[in-house]
Amino acid sequence: MENFTYYNPTKLIFGKGQLDALPKEVNKHGKKVLIVYGGGSIKRNGIYDNVLEKLAEIDAQVVELSGVEPNPRISTVRRGVEICKNEGVEFLLAIGGGSTIDCTKAIATGAKTDVDMWDIVTKKEKATDALPFGTVLTHAATGSEMNRGSVITNWDTNEKHGWGSPYTSPAFSILDPANTFSVPQDQTVYGVVDIMSHVLEHYFHLATNTPIQDRFCESILRTVIETAPKLLDDLENYEHRETVMLSGTLALNDMLSMGFRGDWATHNLEHAVSAVHDIPHGGGLAILFPNWMKHVLNEENAARFKQLAVRVFDVDASGKTDYEAGLEGINTLRQFWDRIEAPATLADYKIDESTIEQMADKTVIARPQFGNFKTLTKEDSIAIFKASL
Repeated sequence: MENFTYYNPTKLIFGKGQLDALPKEVNKHGKKVLIVYGGGSIKRNGIYDNVLEKLAEIDAQVVELSGVEPNPRISTVRRGVEICKNEGVEFLLAIGGGSTIDCTKAIATGAKTDVDMWDIVTKKEKATDALPFGTVLTHAATGSEMNRGSVITNWDTNEKHGWGSPYTSPAFSILDPANTFSVPQDQTVYGVVDIMSHVLEHYFHLATNTPIQDRFCESILRTVIETAPKLLDDLENYEHRETVMLSGTLALNDMLSMGFRGDWATHNLEHAVSAVHDIPHGGGLAILFPNWMKHVLNEENAARFKQLAVRVFDVDASGKTDYEAGLEGINTLRQFWDRIEAPATLADYKIDESTIEQMADKTVIARPQFGNFKTLTKEDSIAIFKASL
């Protein structure tokens, strides 16, 4: 493995009833609070009222930004930045899933600069500071509650980019699995796929001597594979929600990738698809990841795929080449995602060949080649998109 320094400043507050910690944690940072949330489900399930009651305990002055999109848009970020500056906001609280948290990270950063946030998202400018913020997680998927990453979409230019800074880790994140009970079946499936995809992005790397990291990844994958079908049969099962929620956090809080950098090409491909078609992130990953795997699998890297197949999917490699065993593992992954009714083709979202060129252009908008395990070009993007139709 490579040399590394691991540091994660986010305080993780996990478990039943942990919203009780909210007043004390917010009070460390200020009483003028912007709460950020999405389409209103937190009002229907009672989380909104519970948060306001807790904030009232410290006499917080609350302003709101609602309507954050599933693929959060720069226009919404700009509205939030304006609110922060006009209202003198001292602290932001994201109540929701990864999209809400990602949007909050961008708002917190934009509130501390005169630079337009899109220039920071596209790396034309650098973040220099951010307002402090925390999260109350209501959907297990992205891991944004314990990392500094964020993904923002510009619908005017059909671009979607990941970014992050040293200033965009939450001060704290409150994770009560009961707050995910109301997440519907399809969104729960998308969350499971997203969690598994983050682990798989880590797993495909070029570093050597990573047995601990490999086993971390494999154990989370096996745990999610074991738990997800049971959760989907019983959406309000606390223990299953608890297991999936912690898996989502561990999948992307940088612990799994200590000493190497994963691939991340599939996320780049999915960002291009949803930048053009605005589809659910987890749905796009379910379609693209197995096809990326098949596209890059070759005799030179087949041992990595075989290891995944044997250790995670229980493929019997006896009498098979590494390539054959690896391919069987990919097919088994696809079968599992079919079993939990994740989308399998772009046609599931009524996406046809007519936008492949446009989507492929988006995959190389930042640089002409991408991917760390296997370098890809626009031509590779086209091939993977065609295989995903």
